[in-house]
Amino acid sequence: MGRRYTTNAPTSSLTADRALFRTVVSTLVPEAAELEAANWTELEALVESSLRGRPGSLRPRLRLFLLLVQWLPVLRYGRPFTALNPARRARFLARLQEHPIEVIRIGFWGLRALAFLGYYGREAAAEAIGYRPDPRGWEAAR
Repeated sequence: MGRRYTTNAPTSSLTADRALFRTVVSTLVPEAAELEAANWTELEALVESSLRGRPGSLRPRLRLFLLLVQWLPVLRYGRPFTALNPARRARFLARLQEHPIEVIRIGFWGLRALAFLGYYGREAAAEAIGYRPDPRGWEAAR
């Protein structure tokens, strides 16, 4: 695959609080909990690269949504998101996914998409699931 991503880019809205971002990713993709530092760097670089082409107004909204993810659980569980056990974190995110307020659902699905992009976009994850891109696209599968 041979992709290269710069890791010295300015900190984005998502990776400013790495512990929170990594906890969210590990909750959405439990296999991510086993990643080593270099794998996390690659994951974060993929997310950074994805965000670079987006409107500037998106970053502050993502940061705000991450802050809500961190602190809303205090109202229900008396603890921030990063202090919850994995089952409670998963339940909390499931509530956001099905929330009656559309903007909250949109925020969740955007964050989920970035988590999946970062995890499954890594070369090691693509190899692990047997993804082998071909320039011929679907024609290669026929």
